[in-house]
Amino acid sequence: MGRSIHVIQCGNSAFPMAAMGLLVLFALAACSPPDPEPESTGTHALTKLITAEQYSNSLAYIFGPGIDAQVQFAPVARNEGLLANSLATAGVSGGQVQTIQSIASSVARQVMDVENRRHLIACRPESIDGPDLTCATQFVSKVGRLLFRRVLTDDEITAYVKYASDAAQDLDGKESEGAELDGFYAGLEVVLEGMLLHPEVLFLIERAEPDPDNPEQLRLDAYSLASRLSFFLWNASPDDELLAAAESGDLQSPGGVERAVDRMLESPRLVDGMRAFFDDMLVFDEFKTLSKDPTIYPEFTSVTAQDAREQTLRTIIDHTLNQGKDYRDLFTSRSTFMSPALAILYGVPAQPGWTPYTFSEDSPRAGLLTQVSFLALTSHPGRSSVTLRGMALRERLLCQKVPEPPPGIDFSVLTNPDADYPTQRQRVAAHLETPSCAGCHRITDPIGLSLEQFDGAGAYRLTENGATIDATGSLDGLEFDGAIGLGEALSQNPQLPRCLVRRVYSYATGGPPDNDARLALNYFNEEFAAQGYQLRNLLRTIALSKAFSRIQSPSAEERS
Repeated sequence: MGRSIHVIQCGNSAFPMAAMGLLVLFALAACSPPDPEPESTGTHALTKLITAEQYSNSLAYIFGPGIDAQVQFAPVARNEGLLANSLATAGVSGGQVQTIQSIASSVARQVMDVENRRHLIACRPESIDGPDLTCATQFVSKVGRLLFRRVLTDDEITAYVKYASDAAQDLDGKESEGAELDGFYAGLEVVLEGMLLHPEVLFLIERAEPDPDNPEQLRLDAYSLASRLSFFLWNASPDDELLAAAESGDLQSPGGVERAVDRMLESPRLVDGMRAFFDDMLVFDEFKTLSKDPTIYPEFTSVTAQDAREQTLRTIIDHTLNQGKDYRDLFTSRSTFMSPALAILYGVPAQPGWTPYTFSEDSPRAGLLTQVSFLALTSHPGRSSVTLRGMALRERLLCQKVPEPPPGIDFSVLTNPDADYPTQRQRVAAHLETPSCAGCHRITDPIGLSLEQFDGAGAYRLTENGATIDATGSLDGLEFDGAIGLGEALSQNPQLPRCLVRRVYSYATGGPPDNDARLALNYFNEEFAAQGYQLRNLLRTIALSKAFSRIQSPSAEERS
């Protein structure tokens, strides 16, 4: 939303001069330029492991979606709300190297397959029975540039071509996977497998250089900037056009990064990038291990879980990117998507495939907090959880850390309800009677209690053990009734958009913001609000900021 410019016309000479002065002041304030971005020292240049999804996405771009690459990397710990924040400290174990080598071998074999090589390898060797330096050089140069996210040096190309030539001579006519190998393609297969295992392919290794406009300040070099942008916005390595802009110098020329970012924001690949971000932010990796007691929730299946994850991601992408709506309205909107498996649990008519769906005005559901994904993930296998739901909202959506429970807590009142405490509200009241528990539960339970009309699988209910559920709750002093009220209260909470800004910036730069990022975060928050809390504008603001591209000078300890 742009700033308005008011033109004042006064045809009446009797118009009071004092009032005219006030109007002029208001007009000048309205058309004044936005506050400039504060100076920033930026972030640290990182060396971080790319994710399995980023590896797969990159291979799909380079070799096409027909290449089957079932990539699984070892899990990493979540750091300040994001798995992405831990990748700079993640390594590759010996067992994982074997797994990646198996993947690399499979991908290289598929690329060199008789059918695939026709469209994946642009050149043709003079003979398939032995080396061909010209064609091998062309393949290594083109594919290596995309895999390494930079132009290979002449020495690197020469070494890879020699490796391919030697392998072509050694492997020609030998059997592999039940088929006779052609020498030339066998050599390229060995080289490609080696490239796919190279540390510069598996890790994002950022490099800094002096900023020509400010020699005392470091910035990402062109290739590192291209990679940081691409992994942030597309969740994959840079495409040919972005690498070309880095190689030519256009990316860091006046207006160059703006052109690149605007193109990336309009690309369909932005959907992949934002799905990955929200999947991480909402802790959807827990769907891999989510299970429900089938005797209590027989309608909740593995398909339900898979569709619940997909429903929320589709809802977010449609709301924020396709329609460009206010991020805060995700928590009050009744518009979503429905699948046949979810329709059973939601109790609505089922339609084939995924279809747009809007809950009626008298429905108890509105916003992400009433979707099965949030409700089921924040429950136990056999019951709902007031505390888990309140804690998830605090930590995932408001960036507020809830302390771990003290040792030796007795949970028997919660896990073994009796006739005297038929509802969760009555049972969790025990937390508030225990001084060591009360502090934390006062900030989680009033939120979770407002969602108690949804069971552990996310289905709607009005009673629990025959007793009517009281779904009143409160959030930071604001009282409301039920999930609809919670969504409205959350959408008005100033920490909701601020948390998103913090998470997006962390995700973009590869680590939690340090103390020096405070001014930059304040600037991002102000711009986010001024631009109507639209996600695409937030992404652009961060991607074009000094805080995103500048690099902090290493300390003496880091240099040693």
